[in-house]
Amino acid sequence: MANATIHERHFSNAEQVSAAFATTGYLSNSSISNAVYLGDALGKPLLLEGPAGTGKTELALSVAAMTGSRLIRLQCYQGVDESRALYEWDYRKQLLAIQGAEHGTGTDVSDVFSEGFLLSRPLLDAVRADGPVVLLIDEVDQLDVEAEALLLEFLSSFQVTVPELGTIHAQRTPLVFLTSNNNRELSDAMKRRCLYLHVDFPTIEREREIIRSRVPGIDAELATRIAEAVSMLRSMELKKRPSVSETLDWARALSLLEVEEVTDVLLAEHANILLKHQSDIEAVREKLVRAS
Repeated sequence: MANATIHERHFSNAEQVSAAFATTGYLSNSSISNAVYLGDALGKPLLLEGPAGTGKTELALSVAAMTGSRLIRLQCYQGVDESRALYEWDYRKQLLAIQGAEHGTGTDVSDVFSEGFLLSRPLLDAVRADGPVVLLIDEVDQLDVEAEALLLEFLSSFQVTVPELGTIHAQRTPLVFLTSNNNRELSDAMKRRCLYLHVDFPTIEREREIIRSRVPGIDAELATRIAEAVSMLRSMELKKRPSVSETLDWARALSLLEVEEVTDVLLAEHANILLKHQSDIEAVREKLVRAS
């Protein structure tokens, strides 16, 4: 396979990125649009780091949608190895081929480590794709340090080495997004290979606009009160602060219930929509009772 990788840019400037985001319903800001533009222009992976629930995954999904790219996703967790991230051999097919060769039928034994027996996983899929690709490596901080090392060759030069076949280079430069909830510090080697963007919870004003864009017909004042209430919850010491998606769940619930005003009593009653740990729910309800 030829070593040259085609680098086709999707955007001519950051303003075009912002306009494209708007078509997907994702509300960008200048930092996000600039980072996506530079990642595309430089052909560099973009590491999105920040609290869980801030829209990092949604950002990558939106880029795939607005560029018309195939989305390939590697969901990271402890225990991911090269057979889940890179490739593995189809051992059952190999065994059948060997048995056939022993009986004078089927594939020659020397061919069992050839393309026909190779099972691609997300990184190899991205390398072998012949069209535009967005590769999402989600929650990379869940990987063991040893498994993180599997990504380094790919991130530095968009290639995967299969010992039996050699090095396979990407035909096109993929758009690569890595997300991290900052559960552990990533290696310097990985960070060097990426552009970096911290994605935090939105401001009250920004979350208000997200609510209004995703919950059609919701009253502007109600959207503001929802954003303020969620911001207050995030300021507390909780096991898990409410994500943007949970804010939207609550906004849709209030719209469905035709609620017109957000009160402490209502927030206490609906705490289970925004919070997913009973200790957090109890802490919020106790605070709201004291405040009233």
